[in-house]
Amino acid sequence: MKPIIQATSISTVTYISNLLIGLTIALTQFFTAEAYSQDTLKTYCNPINIDYGYSPIPAAIEQVKHRATADPLVVAFKGKFFLFSTNQHGYWWSSNMASWNFIPRKFLLPRHKVYDDLCAPAAFVLGDSLLLIGSSNNPDFPIWASTNPAADDWHIAIDSFPLAAWDPAFFADDDGRVYLYFGSSNLYPIYGCEVNRATLRPQAAPKPLISLNDSIHGWERFGEYNDNTFLPPFIEGAWMNKHNGHYYLQYAAPGTEFSGYADGVYIGSNPLGPFRYQEFNPFSYKPGGFARGAGHGATFCDYNQQWWHISTIAIGVKNNFERRIGMWPAYFDADGTLYSQTAFGDYPHYLNGKFTEWMLLNYQKPVTVSSTLYGYYPNFAVDEDIRTYWSASTGNAGEWICTDLLDTCRIYAFQVNYADQDVQLVGKQMGIYHQYRVWGSLDGKSWSLLIDKSENKTDVPHDYVELSTPVEFRFLKLENLHVPVGKFAISGFRVFGKANLPLPESVEFFSVLRGNSEPRNAWLKWKLQDNATGYLINFGVRPDKLYGSIMVYGHNEYYFSGMDRDKTYYFTITPFNESGCGNRSAVVKSEIPLR
Repeated sequence: MKPIIQATSISTVTYISNLLIGLTIALTQFFTAEAYSQDTLKTYCNPINIDYGYSPIPAAIEQVKHRATADPLVVAFKGKFFLFSTNQHGYWWSSNMASWNFIPRKFLLPRHKVYDDLCAPAAFVLGDSLLLIGSSNNPDFPIWASTNPAADDWHIAIDSFPLAAWDPAFFADDDGRVYLYFGSSNLYPIYGCEVNRATLRPQAAPKPLISLNDSIHGWERFGEYNDNTFLPPFIEGAWMNKHNGHYYLQYAAPGTEFSGYADGVYIGSNPLGPFRYQEFNPFSYKPGGFARGAGHGATFCDYNQQWWHISTIAIGVKNNFERRIGMWPAYFDADGTLYSQTAFGDYPHYLNGKFTEWMLLNYQKPVTVSSTLYGYYPNFAVDEDIRTYWSASTGNAGEWICTDLLDTCRIYAFQVNYADQDVQLVGKQMGIYHQYRVWGSLDGKSWSLLIDKSENKTDVPHDYVELSTPVEFRFLKLENLHVPVGKFAISGFRVFGKANLPLPESVEFFSVLRGNSEPRNAWLKWKLQDNATGYLINFGVRPDKLYGSIMVYGHNEYYFSGMDRDKTYYFTITPFNESGCGNRSAVVKSEIPLR
């Protein structure tokens, strides 16, 4: 063991109109020939655009091969950020949290006859070293250490960690002591113990710390709608932070397959408890929108003292464990309450965590395509559901999809989300890449090149492009040049910016119906607003702390099943459209029903 160190007419009007169109296109071509630059990226958009590997697990890919990762964590170390997640045969580093560089490496030794390298890993800083270990059902996994992980320079610090720990998390306290937390089960709790700083071996037997209490906490119940009783919910994904002298023990529930997958937190004055359930929970929750799910993650602070929570996004179409990664700004309020800001969490945000207020411009707008494969219909690419997608009948160059914004809009950014239809890849694939072009038009006839990725040689499954200069167009066309394998399939061709529309009026008749037979559930109802695209529901257990959020598109009701049985809740609703957000409603109080 090595030592641990730390876009001539007949009439004048038509003539002028065409002249303006031509002038606009010419100016647009001039300003947007190189309208984007990933090197000067100031914003990001979830899911995070990294080269996700394909699932290596035989049972998971028996029917359909697919990309998959989950259980992410980010560690700030020596001026950089290091991202680890499940089954990637490597890891990423970044200097800005916008562009990530992949380092290929397998961390298992020849004696470990498994294919899922670093499932739900743990990484932490100890002194001048970054340490890393994967989940294990056997007490013989190594702990690796590096003082220069951006250069893939690792050595084995502990050859055989003497404890079988699934979903491990290590925490180095500021007093020099080190702790381990672990557990992933629908039977057993989250455990913790102190480990020796020098040897990283447990100082004492692990003790139970926290368990689920789904009879009280509605969000902890199993199922997509927290309504499945055939299987107990899972507690997993432990993580620890210390803030202002308090210890925040975080955990995930009820299951990684679900849109309501979330992270909760208990707070204590000692790293091994006792712990109390935070008044507001779950603190990381995103059941609606394009990218859904915000569980099993890690909370960390960047070099500008902004907190973040990185977590798992559920897809679950090709397999229950088809997942991605999302990153949300996080905060501790004046009372020490930890929460994540997931409102508009899959729209562009600045890298300081603030919402850009660039709105989605093409939700359910008309779409035309080059071809369609079976039932993978065109409008699935603009329905704000990552689980549905349009597929062309081939993966050939020249396949395209065009979205009509119905009016000229100011455009700031694009996100191209690939769906990997008919892929035949397994495990981490190096050297694969996507190439495409995005065109803009004012009239659907004359086109200007906005984004040219014909020379791209990187794997960009959720490519996000921020324009250096905003442009104005009505029609946007995405043209395929190359996909790594399979068909040209898009789960979301998303266009962000501002439309020339009045903001929606405030929502009327917003009500929260909560019965005494099941106080963990509520039926939220309101009057549809004609010029609203969707609605943002905020909720909390105090009227001035509505930290929770749910996005609803095209409906005037929502069944909310994430409440605690014994708490009064407060709700507001805000309508939004392609121009921005209307006024928030008055706060509606939902008291604990009489029992």
